[in-house]
Amino acid sequence: MLEIIMDNRDGQLWDISGIVTDVTYKTSRKGSASVFEFTLIRGGLYEANEFKYNVGDVIRVRKDGLNVFLGYIFTINSGRDEDVKITAYDQLRYLMVNDYLIKTNLTATEVVKHFADKYQLKTGELTDTEFIIPAISEDGVKTMDIICKALDKTLIGTGKQYLLLDNFGELAIQNMEDRALDLSLGDGSLMVDYKQKVSIEDSYNMVVLSRENKKIGKRELFIEKDSVNIAKWGLLMLFQSVDEKMGDDQVSQSLANLMNLKNRVGRSFQVDAIGDIRVRAGCYLSINMEEEGINQRFMVNECTHKFDGNDHTMSLDLFDLRTGDPKVVIQK
Repeated sequence: MLEIIMDNRDGQLWDISGIVTDVTYKTSRKGSASVFEFTLIRGGLYEANEFKYNVGDVIRVRKDGLNVFLGYIFTINSGRDEDVKITAYDQLRYLMVNDYLIKTNLTATEVVKHFADKYQLKTGELTDTEFIIPAISEDGVKTMDIICKALDKTLIGTGKQYLLLDNFGELAIQNMEDRALDLSLGDGSLMVDYKQKVSIEDSYNMVVLSRENKKIGKRELFIEKDSVNIAKWGLLMLFQSVDEKMGDDQVSQSLANLMNLKNRVGRSFQVDAIGDIRVRAGCYLSINMEEEGINQRFMVNECTHKFDGNDHTMSLDLFDLRTGDPKVVIQK
């Protein structure tokens, strides 16, 4: 059973575990805050007269001794009946505002620290992403998008994927390779239903990177292609501009990383399974299905847990790790 504690932020804590229904907990790997939604049954026989709930109140959720969610009430929907629908978000919600950042030679970690300090957000384990971004020039852009672009550039520059998440009330950056779960879904193991998609809609077999060279007054093109896959799929070209301050080695490395990430057939799954509270967006797990000939790791792109009494299920959106981030861009 979930343990759900409401903190009115005035010293009063309420254990509301026994008076909530329709509980949903959703995480997204990129660009969104985690969401915890539930229905509160008010006016119960044993409800204290001083019991209250307000926007801004803290919601803490644990299950089986594990920290699950810590966030803040943003929405309360109520009417004449006894049901009150409440929506809470974690700290990433405070990054969903427009802002600006115009600086040079920053890592993605430093970008996160900059905004965390500015918005007075709590931070925890912020892994050093190390890759130096030559220039960031964003104005009137959602803060979360600025951070995601910095992480995208890090992925292209290094081939390493990093995840920004709220870890029970603390912003964290983690290398996705460190987020493996000892969990397998598939034949005879937790999975209830699935849908599979195989596609080359987000695949490319030729990558062209363009860099402005002001010294010689023209653009320089860096090109890599796979003739074998061009013959199979037709020419699918990805053209991107890179920062003029990037050196030849950096551009060449980015070119190789992009080809490695994108020159593949994409495979994704939507899975319904018996719930495991350890699963959240940004971790990866194994899919084993003999009928489909699949035995490999997949990244969790989105995860929705649902609780109904003692029943716990989860719906997962997974993508093939070998295809990288299906939405990555590398624009200036």
